[in-house]
Amino acid sequence: MIVIDGVDAVTDADFDHEVLGAGLPVLVEFTADWCGPCRQLAPVLSAVAGEQAGRLKVVQLDVDSNPEVTARYGVLAMPTLMVFRAGEPVKSMVGARPKRKLLQELEEVV
Repeated sequence: MIVIDGVDAVTDADFDHEVLGAGLPVLVEFTADWCGPCRQLAPVLSAVAGEQAGRLKVVQLDVDSNPEVTARYGVLAMPTLMVFRAGEPVKSMVGARPKRKLLQELEEVV
């Protein structure tokens, strides 16, 4: 998995606790090692995680090693970004995007 500063990895085993049980909104990147756009998105997610610390938790989930959560939310394309609030998915975005655009899209849910 692509290691991103400030972004923790979650798994099928701890997803419910780390994401659904979080006190903050959580941005989950569904990612894979073979995904080029996921690598492009890594510095954007690192910057967003730093800037939004205390307002938004940012995590990543490797789809190849965590098929249960991937299937539960119907994720078919990488990267898929999903925002969860109070245990429910409230926004889903597919594909890499620049930081400015991602922050704009997050404004309505964070």
